Amino acid sequence: MQWTALAQNTDSECATGKIAAWEKRIQRAKIQATQAPDNNIDVTYYKLNLNVTYAPKNIKGEVTIKAKCQVNEIDKITIDLQNALTTDSVKIGNVKLPFLHQSNQILIKLDRVYSENQFFSIVIYYHGIPGSSGFDSFVFGNHNSGKDLAIWSLSEPYGSPDWFPCKNAVDDKADSSDVWITADKYFVSASNGILEKVIENQNGTKTYQWKNHYPIALYLISIAMSNYTEVRDTFRYEGNKSMPVTHFIYPESLTNANRTALEKTVLMLDLFSEKFGMYPFVKEKYGHAQFGWGGGMEHQTCTSISSFGETLVAHELAHQWFGNKITCKNWENIWLNEGFASYSECIYTEAVSGKMAYDNYIKSFMNSAKTAKGSIFVQDVNNINEIFSSTRTYRKGAIVLHMMRGIVGDEVFYKILKTYLNSKNAYGSATTEDFQAVAEQVYGQKLDYFFKQWIYGENYPKYKFQWSVQSQLDNTYKLNVNISQNTNTTPAFFTMPIQLKISKSLGDTTIIVLNDKASQSYEFTLKEKPLNIDFDPNSLILKEVEILNVLANEPVFGDDFGLNVFPNPSTDEINVSFVLKRAAQVKLFILDFTGTEVLSSTDEKLKQGNYSQLLKINQLAAGTYIVNLNVDGQNESRKLVRIQ
Repeated sequence: MQWTALAQNTDSECATGKIAAWEKRIQRAKIQATQAPDNNIDVTYYKLNLNVTYAPKNIKGEVTIKAKCQVNEIDKITIDLQNALTTDSVKIGNVKLPFLHQSNQILIKLDRVYSENQFFSIVIYYHGIPGSSGFDSFVFGNHNSGKDLAIWSLSEPYGSPDWFPCKNAVDDKADSSDVWITADKYFVSASNGILEKVIENQNGTKTYQWKNHYPIALYLISIAMSNYTEVRDTFRYEGNKSMPVTHFIYPESLTNANRTALEKTVLMLDLFSEKFGMYPFVKEKYGHAQFGWGGGMEHQTCTSISSFGETLVAHELAHQWFGNKITCKNWENIWLNEGFASYSECIYTEAVSGKMAYDNYIKSFMNSAKTAKGSIFVQDVNNINEIFSSTRTYRKGAIVLHMMRGIVGDEVFYKILKTYLNSKNAYGSATTEDFQAVAEQVYGQKLDYFFKQWIYGENYPKYKFQWSVQSQLDNTYKLNVNISQNTNTTPAFFTMPIQLKISKSLGDTTIIVLNDKASQSYEFTLKEKPLNIDFDPNSLILKEVEILNVLANEPVFGDDFGLNVFPNPSTDEINVSFVLKRAAQVKLFILDFTGTEVLSSTDEKLKQGNYSQLLKINQLAAGTYIVNLNVDGQNESRKLVRIQ
């Protein structure tokens, strides 16, 4: 699921303006989580046979629930249905069952005692005006400036009992489902799976019979109804095979721009099938049904969507793998749905726009993720704001995958995703530990430290970084690096492999250090003088880093001539002093960190003695430089920071 700003001007919808729209919604969102779903039963099938009228607003339903007994013996069950709806009767076959509908649950006395692994099938008849908890789980709306009618559902996370009787548990997937919708012939009615039949009834209504053959989580069962225009496309795969791609669009939205945007869905199906494995519901369909909620919701095979920005479409499509094929086992682990779909926006951006666009997208996610409060693992699942935190569940969840990709490498990363999607959790549900087990199996190394700190911990590392270099008698150079971290809450400090890029005149070298202490020093021997050390050059870590100045009297290269730069940092001028113990050819100059000479002073033969020179640096841009003293070919340098 993804939100969109009410007035959207760009396609990068996940990276812009959604927080404000979300906060407006959250102010009026209420939650009605089920007291306790009945875990004595495992629901295997739902059939919703619904008669929906807009005026008066009403739903009349006949819902078949097939279930398997999970315990030794049961003779009664509870089914979740909000009190706003009235239960008319409950049957097994032709036998009416006693029931009591209160506290948003129906307590039903079965026709006999059922033993473990035995199946039974009940039919619940009900009617009323659906409730609207959470994100407005069932809406009688409109579009086209109020001229046209629309009806839609959005059950996530707890809203299914607002409009049909069910077992309200995210981890209890039905093996299959049917949704039959009867309404005025004005409405084209869309739902999950394949449209098997459309019946024109004599009373001026139409019945749409939709069949889903795949396992489906409760909240992904949906309806969307309006005076839709159908836009048809085809996804072709494995040579001559094909799957329908069907979009149900408001007539006034069927512009050339939206047609072009919708055509990209097939490209995305190709891309994600390559990256993740074949589209999980390829024997049925994919497409969109336009609705009035500001954003998108990944209803299985038929995403409900308000607009057609590229990253929003990519996000909801990616959910068909991450969220629908494998669903989070509980709402605490919602990042397995939303973090993965959000990162898929980045994957799509990288594929169509290149590495720079990917880096910019990641940067925007990181800026948002740094504001996240608490752990990605949701602590309070009775609070919708906590479950669907845009900064934590979505953006920080995505950055976790970006960081893991940086650790394991591209090839292993995508192998992990494919292996996970074809694991024992396929078409079922999963926890973070399930994903971690697959990641470790494919990577061949433990990742406990990574998941423990990033999923169950809080915040992000704040590093201090310092380096210096000293020339050696054997013409090599000793590089000293120190990395320290500010004290965090949980964990106290972060363990991460960190890339360090050593810039040299003859080329760059990248080394990786494992930083697993609050303060840690490293030493390297180099054959060539480094010009700069770049900390995490590819932004693979969610972090802040402070580059500490080398002390004025601490050498960068050598310490033979007492080179001193003062003041440092400086704004306008510096005093450079040094000592010659013998006559020598001396050149004094300033380099930027690319090795380019930006200011030159002395280049002459000098006698033995003490020297001091005032240099104006106000023409230099703010930044970090190297003051270099060359004495008969021997270099001594100091880091200089020019500030505004």
